[in-house]
Amino acid sequence: MRLVLASNNAKKLVELQALFAPLGLDLVTQGSLGIGEAEEPHGTFVENALEKARHAARAAGGAAIADDSGLCVDALGGAPGVLSARYATLFGQPKSDEDNNRVLLEKLLPHPDRRGRFVCALVAVRSAEDPEPLIAFGRWDGEVLQAPKGEGGFGYDPLLWIPSLSASVAELPAAEKNRVSHRAIASRQMLGLMQEVWRLG
Repeated sequence: MRLVLASNNAKKLVELQALFAPLGLDLVTQGSLGIGEAEEPHGTFVENALEKARHAARAAGGAAIADDSGLCVDALGGAPGVLSARYATLFGQPKSDEDNNRVLLEKLLPHPDRRGRFVCALVAVRSAEDPEPLIAFGRWDGEVLQAPKGEGGFGYDPLLWIPSLSASVAELPAAEKNRVSHRAIASRQMLGLMQEVWRLG
């Protein structure tokens, strides 16, 4: 079964391919099919993921899955949240991981509370009009560091410290991250839903 990933993020594709390998799905990016990115107008991860999944399913004429994820920081009222990928642009800065990280650290300077979490919403639909979307959600709690640490991963990975692992997300081997991350938690839920509801695997 082909499943279109409503993302053009190559690193995200690699993570999800590994996570969904047990179902034998043919996971392909929407970009490889010439499908443009959907709008993300909503204020929650679930709503944006559903918007992206339906958009990709409509354009591809089949099943699609979308991930909407980001970093939520308590002291900033949940920001960057759904705007994580373009957080720096809200303050007139370029859109890049480096700029997003720098702006986040600047905004956190006056706050002693560094608690935050990575959040992932996964939504899968069998078609654009699927009335029963599968929805999975994962959270990965940590603390925002004072400066980036580690070379792996992407996005805010160098900034989120996981106390239980004594490492930043960017310091974790890919296999370990795929085992314990917010995306891994949501993916395990989604695997179960696909097996139960879609009768896969």
